[in-house]
Amino acid sequence: MRESGRLLASVFSVLDNYIKAGITTMEINDFVEDYIVNQLHSRPASKGQYGYQYVLNCSINEVVCHGVPSTGKKLKERDIVNIDITLEKNGYIADSSKMYTIGNILPIAKKLVDVTYQAMWKGIQSVKPGNTLGDIGHAIQIHAEKNGFSVVREYCGHGIGVEMHEEPQILHVGKPNTGIVLQEGMVFTIEPMINQGSFKVKQKNDGWTVITKDRKLSAQWEHTILVTSSGYEVMTLRPEETL
Repeated sequence: MRESGRLLASVFSVLDNYIKAGITTMEINDFVEDYIVNQLHSRPASKGQYGYQYVLNCSINEVVCHGVPSTGKKLKERDIVNIDITLEKNGYIADSSKMYTIGNILPIAKKLVDVTYQAMWKGIQSVKPGNTLGDIGHAIQIHAEKNGFSVVREYCGHGIGVEMHEEPQILHVGKPNTGIVLQEGMVFTIEPMINQGSFKVKQKNDGWTVITKDRKLSAQWEHTILVTSSGYEVMTLRPEETL
């Protein structure tokens, strides 16, 4: 899983120089598929999962998660977009997502993107043997809400390994000292979805795309986390990130 995580981190490194205004979300999808298959000799694990046809989700502005790539959807100035990618190498899967900002985004959009990133790390820093899943959710919820934002309830992190979605579910809200106790060797994702307005969401008619009910902005970041003997290891850590 460390190898899968390292390879997935490298995908985001090449995307950093690829994503820009004017590009379509389908072009991003095709670029990533080519890179994973032909450069990394790995499998894009999302393709074919639950009948999904693409290798990633592109979730723009009010899209909370599961945005579907499209030839007709171009990124434009002031957009914020989450790119969510899974990668399998030698039978093991890593899962990560990153926010990209296009041009000069609005101050509230920048705050949302930054606070969501901070909230993810608050959750990650709660990971160690003996702590609980409730501790993770609580850390994320407190940080988001004290900054005036809300936390999506319907979608959560998850265990991961030989399958993309395994037990347990990792909620991004919670109470301290509640839920499953963390043990060394557990691997799961932490991927908070934080909304500018209400936490309420709805699914579009395509059966995939989830948007904010009030059409305000949403942001998400995600990493795959290993519980170690003394704390945590971020298995999808990107080169620009330092612990």
